[in-house]
Amino acid sequence: MKSIIFMGTPEFSAPILQSLVDEPNYDVIGVVTQPDRKVGRKHVLTPSPVKRVAVENNIKVYQPEKLGGSEELAELIALNADLIVTAAFGQFLPMSLIDSVKIGAVNVHASLLPKYRGGAPVHYAIMNGDKETGVTIIYMVKKMDAGEMLATAKIPITDQDDVGTMFDKLSLLGRDLLLDTLPQLIEGDVNPIKQDEEQVSFSPNISPEQEEIDINLPARLVDAKVRGLRPFPVAYLMMEGKRTKIWKTKVMDQTTDLKPGQVVSKTKHELLVATGENGVISIEELQPAGKQKMAITDYLNGVGENLHPGKQIIDNDKSK
Repeated sequence: MKSIIFMGTPEFSAPILQSLVDEPNYDVIGVVTQPDRKVGRKHVLTPSPVKRVAVENNIKVYQPEKLGGSEELAELIALNADLIVTAAFGQFLPMSLIDSVKIGAVNVHASLLPKYRGGAPVHYAIMNGDKETGVTIIYMVKKMDAGEMLATAKIPITDQDDVGTMFDKLSLLGRDLLLDTLPQLIEGDVNPIKQDEEQVSFSPNISPEQEEIDINLPARLVDAKVRGLRPFPVAYLMMEGKRTKIWKTKVMDQTTDLKPGQVVSKTKHELLVATGENGVISIEELQPAGKQKMAITDYLNGVGENLHPGKQIIDNDKSK
């Protein structure tokens, strides 16, 4: 039985941890995750999904705010584990910890490396309109997501997928790929492949500035931006001068000569808006500032009289 230190935080990581717990050939001797965070309007202190799995399975949990230089680091090194497995942990690992394991430290990364190194690969794959993404198992090194690749699995991105659905799919894909790869790694039957540095791209964490939708983009990329930031952190438009979160859109099979951000048509149940490249988008769910998420029908019941074809309702200033 091989001993494993598991490191991860979000829902993506939880099924991967559970699979290692359930596998009789592995002994998860410690779990490292981010500290409990305050969640929601009531700021309820909430453990990470990975911590919940660990607690349910009576595994010791380590939650340093920063792993490097912490008391926990020394204790983890002293465990003298066979393997470290990370999946969306959210911190860099000190080389002293990576070097302490007997077999190796590997990361389950949610992209087809070397594309999208960084903390938000799923967001970027969807926002950029990619048709596929996947999971790569890599050796952990000092440089972010730059280790040699041990295994890769691909999966399509559909026009209905968002970050939530892709996280669920990629978590299971990563789980299965890891379980297939670990026995080969343990037996020394792997052929690591170096990443092509000329093909590297990055996916840093989403900044507040990136949350705004550029209505000058083609309709398919406006919709991709909405799905690529749903269910978190959620994209927005400046509609009628007010920040409005956009939860769901639909690309329409029609064109228009109107300027991006102008109303193409409005009925009791539909609001069509012009985008870049003569495209048209239907806004189906939105959330005005200070209000709950609502269907477009409910929104139009309140403001519909002020909207008419040709009216500029969305800021399309390209200079921002």
